[in-house]
Amino acid sequence: MSVAQQAPVVLAIDGGNVKTDLALVDADGHVLSLVRGGSSSPHVLGPDRCVALLGDLLRDAVAGSQAGDTGVTLQPVADVARVLLAGADLPEEMAALQQAIAALGWAPRLVVENDTLALLRTGTDRGWGVAVVCGGGINAIGIAPDGRELRYPSLGAITGDWGGGFDVGVAALGAAHRSADRRGPRSTLERAVPRYFGFETPLDVARAIHFKQLAVERLAELSPVVYAEAPGDEAAGGIIQRVADEVCGLAIEQRVRSRSPSATVIVSQDGPIVGATLLGLDALGAGAAAIARARAGLQRAIADAGSPLAQASGSRV
Repeated sequence: MSVAQQAPVVLAIDGGNVKTDLALVDADGHVLSLVRGGSSSPHVLGPDRCVALLGDLLRDAVAGSQAGDTGVTLQPVADVARVLLAGADLPEEMAALQQAIAALGWAPRLVVENDTLALLRTGTDRGWGVAVVCGGGINAIGIAPDGRELRYPSLGAITGDWGGGFDVGVAALGAAHRSADRRGPRSTLERAVPRYFGFETPLDVARAIHFKQLAVERLAELSPVVYAEAPGDEAAGGIIQRVADEVCGLAIEQRVRSRSPSATVIVSQDGPIVGATLLGLDALGAGAAAIARARAGLQRAIADAGSPLAQASGSRV
């Protein structure tokens, strides 16, 4: 595939455990296309299926682009591509994905990296800071003003991770069971969790998972349920408090505000696809007007494509 265009084009991808966003944006910040698909995590799909899914989304993006206004044809090659993926955690994983995607010729200037960089760029224009992603999984990155980086392996429970959507869902189902059999405090999750999946009791949910009638991965969908119940429920509130503690821990502080009074904590209102796009525009040397135009245009496009699960799972920088 190749792109014939009048102005340089950025291909930006934010690939997560739950959803994947792909955007085509020109150098002036005009959004040509934004498409959304399911999980593209190579940990979930494997590298080959991950790359295949991204290729399918790119075809959809080109087919839906504003070709009449921009000169984009159905044979896209962007000038710059930023492919930022959950599951691209270790150097060898990023190198293998870089090689596989580079072979497809999507862009001569390609960077494949972890999705934490997308969130960090979404939340700040200064190029440094600490970003914590809470989606299907949880991860963080810290970049100092002098460019030094601190990262975590983020390979799940085997590297001590806790706090992503799946972890929250497992904790919610466990709390629902402990409420039902009185091993734990009474909790509204006892009814709210099975109700979400169309069952009567927590045991019904567990049996459905045990007999593979319900995919265990769907427990990640319970995050919005837990957040909704948390204000008036001890068990749900405790789960959310634990998530907050994990976020603070990943941000290198036990309590960000107490340990670092000068720190600015931002809950990002924009999807990480914004940051992936801005990194591409940075590489093109785009000015402030183009950056602002891209951010605003993507905000509108994200709202149009919004997923309740994606919005509720939360991203923090």
